[in-house]
Amino acid sequence: MSRPKNDTLLRALLNEPTPYTPVWIMRQAGRYLPEYNQTRARAGSFLDLCKNPDLATEVTLQPLARFSLDAAILFSDILTIPDAMGLGLYFAEGEGPRFHHPLRDDGDIRKLSAPDPATELRYVLDAVGQIRKALDGAIPLLGFSGSPFTLACYMIDGRSGTDFHETKKMLYQRPALLHQLLEINAHAVTDYLNAQIEAGVQAVMIFDTWGGMLAGEAFHEFSLRYIERVCTQLRREREGQKVPRVVFTKGGGLWLESLAQCGADALGLDWTVDIGKARARVGDRVALQGNLDPAVLLASPDVIHREAARILAGYGYGNGHVFNLGHGISQYTPPENVAALVDAVHSESPQFH
Repeated sequence: MSRPKNDTLLRALLNEPTPYTPVWIMRQAGRYLPEYNQTRARAGSFLDLCKNPDLATEVTLQPLARFSLDAAILFSDILTIPDAMGLGLYFAEGEGPRFHHPLRDDGDIRKLSAPDPATELRYVLDAVGQIRKALDGAIPLLGFSGSPFTLACYMIDGRSGTDFHETKKMLYQRPALLHQLLEINAHAVTDYLNAQIEAGVQAVMIFDTWGGMLAGEAFHEFSLRYIERVCTQLRREREGQKVPRVVFTKGGGLWLESLAQCGADALGLDWTVDIGKARARVGDRVALQGNLDPAVLLASPDVIHREAARILAGYGYGNGHVFNLGHGISQYTPPENVAALVDAVHSESPQFH
């Protein structure tokens, strides 16, 4: 597995020198692109789009045809694992993901087992192979998974939300039962990411979307502990090339020092964190990815340029910065504003290298 022609992202994630700051965007293949919406309509549903390797490849490549991004990210969803476990994933219009069979009692959790990616998640691995072939070594491909705790939130509550009261109730009332589920999820996430690496992704990212809603002690016990377990069991290299690991805990700015010791090569930052202060706190232990407020992309190109320049200057001179948003891009973003952001990062960042 040779490095891509443009390996700036991989170098930045490993804290190696780069000529400029690489940029990619969380949810870069998404509803802000008219061509994505057309492909999704052809697929019939979001889930059908995820499960069709040809169409998943098509939408993964769409933003790359428009913008000079430094990475592609596999088009999929974090809930493919619990779907493969038989929880009955579906998407209610305007309400996000739901499960027909949420986990509420011992029996349901005892019956669970980690899916075999080679069979039950074959469509994801097939998409990875097709995307790598289509990229033809131009830029790297990132794979990803939800964190064990974030997956548990959806699996227990059965839907998206902000409070996940059933999950938190189990955490305090029946912590041993939640740990049992998290053990299974950690196994599943490890297997899934290693299978993606084997299929050809060149870096992996763990999305801990809901870890930041926990109290500090609970975060360390129920989220970070299992992220560490996954990181220590991921394949470190494939065919002589290192495979960087990125961990993003939304709302995790309070715990950067702990996160920097979890085994990740890079940490994602949300927009609430000052990137310069974050760099001072973690030193060179990890690279940092982030962290423009996605709402900036709703403003004019000159504002976008100003805010991008501010973050680049905030990080300062040196290696180890991957420019990204502090969360996924808004569906209301004009595509030309993404072009303005990518151009701003590429034109402003060389002075810091």
